Amino acid sequence: MTRMGLRTLARCAVLSAAMIASAPALAEEAGDWGGFGIQTQWIDDQANPGDDFDRYVNGVWNDTVEMPADKTRIGAFISLRDLSQDRLKAILDELLVSELVPGSDEARVADAYRAFMDTQTIEEKGLAAARPYLDRIFAARSPEDLARLFASPGFASPVDLWVDADEKQSDRYALSMGQGGLGLPDRDYYLVNTEKNREIRASYIALLTALLGHAGYEDPAAAAKAVYSLEHRMAQEMWNRAARRNRDLTYNKLTVSEAEPLAPQAVLRAMMDTAGVGQADAIIVGQMPPTDEELATAGIDAAQAGALFGGGVPATLKLIGDVPVATWQAYLAAHFLSDHAAYLPAAIDEANFAFYGTVLGGQPEQRPRWKRGISAVENQVGELLGKIYAERFYPQERKTAMEELVANLRTAMAANLKDLSWMGPQTRLEAQAKLDAFTPKIGAPDTYKAYEGLTLAPDDALGNQIAAQGWSLDFMMGRLGKAVDRSEWFMFPHTVNAYYYPTYNEVVFPAAILQPPFFNLTADPAVNYGAIGAVIGHELGHGFDDQGAKSDGEGNLRNWWSAKDKANFQALQKKLVAQYNAFCPFDDGTTCINGELTLGENIGDLGGLSLAYRAYRLSLGGEDAPVIDGVTGDQRFFMSWAQVWRAKAREELARQHLVTDPHSPPKYRVNGIVRNFDEWYRAFDVSPDDDLYLPPDERVRIW
Repeated sequence: MTRMGLRTLARCAVLSAAMIASAPALAEEAGDWGGFGIQTQWIDDQANPGDDFDRYVNGVWNDTVEMPADKTRIGAFISLRDLSQDRLKAILDELLVSELVPGSDEARVADAYRAFMDTQTIEEKGLAAARPYLDRIFAARSPEDLARLFASPGFASPVDLWVDADEKQSDRYALSMGQGGLGLPDRDYYLVNTEKNREIRASYIALLTALLGHAGYEDPAAAAKAVYSLEHRMAQEMWNRAARRNRDLTYNKLTVSEAEPLAPQAVLRAMMDTAGVGQADAIIVGQMPPTDEELATAGIDAAQAGALFGGGVPATLKLIGDVPVATWQAYLAAHFLSDHAAYLPAAIDEANFAFYGTVLGGQPEQRPRWKRGISAVENQVGELLGKIYAERFYPQERKTAMEELVANLRTAMAANLKDLSWMGPQTRLEAQAKLDAFTPKIGAPDTYKAYEGLTLAPDDALGNQIAAQGWSLDFMMGRLGKAVDRSEWFMFPHTVNAYYYPTYNEVVFPAAILQPPFFNLTADPAVNYGAIGAVIGHELGHGFDDQGAKSDGEGNLRNWWSAKDKANFQALQKKLVAQYNAFCPFDDGTTCINGELTLGENIGDLGGLSLAYRAYRLSLGGEDAPVIDGVTGDQRFFMSWAQVWRAKAREELARQHLVTDPHSPPKYRVNGIVRNFDEWYRAFDVSPDDDLYLPPDERVRIW
């Protein structure tokens, strides 16, 4: 659960005090959480915990709960997301029947939702709503014309420009640029020649053909093949996902005069001017070919480099001049229709879903329109919606209890730092200073974006979406060079997730995750520590994972490690990578987890559970935990961790995530972590004969 990107992102009068007071009782209290917070009805008594701990805790659920046709995965996170969406729908339905002041926050939320839900108007307009954007595409005559489109709201681009906090000057916003623009989920779909990938490519080309037919091409099949060929060339220049995690290699700060020659003619200047960059003096380029010195420092040899790195941003920019304008036009047209399919007629929307939903995700049916409507509102004025949610569904007592948990986790981390045998005194002081400086944000922000100047119409779904993208672009570019606003949140209060942001050195826990099974005010402490405590520890641990540990307490990217301590840290990382590389869920053990890609999240899980366990033991004050219904405190703690990751996914999505997701599959977030804890072995009498058993010298504990 790491923070994945920053590029997009008043009490409402209609919600009276009486309406807030009459809000329904918190839904989680109605769940059957047993006598201590574990849903024991899902335990498989026939399973041996030491062979498959996930199966032991969640086996009956796995066997009996069926996947709805409109979902690609289910589990604890999805159940809470559904709860959030039900609450948001109730809010939106109320707004739709209320008399609202035009242009007010409430009215803009209602107009965003109403326009998306008005499928009759969308069908009546047909492609007329998209025609002005397609006409702009077909009017392009030069690479500079293309560049202006790439930097305009609503259009795809092979490279992205955005403004974010400077990783080496964390109190100032800076301009960044990186690769993007593929239609398939990852470069490997183009470059790895398996039968499954060939099938997916054929389906993707069929989608491109259909989209370009709608765009008016006389020979859409030929145009689709040209677009696919272009994307294949883009994929060849892409960096491997694991390489893109390396923050040392992805921070390349150039002056604008140094960066401009990377692109043909005046392409970069045209993009910057169109995006509203103004007089930026520098640009941080995410993917520049590493020097021999950089590769040596990163411990990457020539053979590894060939597999990890394409030509990066310079090679991608070169394609803008090398590839015919007509091919780029087809690329832009197809991507415009695909990217905005939800706001266009059903024929386009359904074709897009058939590929991205069914072929790639295995999802038989599209989500209900109202759920997608919530996503549309989030894309456009999400903080206004989140504000209403927080006012209605986030009681203050949760924040108080969470603050206590965070304080206990901080104490546990400080204690762990003192005990680390592999870390020397100078690095330990730096680590403690970073811990002292970190900031927790809990529940909801104190202030929200007001979206000043953003006007939304009740009958223009596509126009609303592009207007919101334009507002976000202007808001982002307007920050360039200014002081960083550290009060900003990058998730909504109703989002079921959490994140750590290294450049702010902060952990953030939105309100919607502070519910069972993660956080339950009536549960035994062992259960809360094994769930939300481990999530807190996970996010805190991201500050000390393989990449987060490259930033100091102020959030600046700098090396605060001694050479010896870094070598010790990397040796522990390698052991964890090897453990996860050995988990191979598909194709008779030949399709495996990428331990390098998932390393940061696996360190987060390992450290998070370690910190949570120590905090739990400290909370007992030296007393023994009570045995409840025959279950010990340590057993409840580890069972709670497994309960959090109860999940199942369609095979198509699970395979996709093995390629694209830096998180390990849920089953291995359970089994892969607990087997490294001596305390788990003792709690469940795990022996050398059990499948998950690791000899003590092979167990990894980092933080």
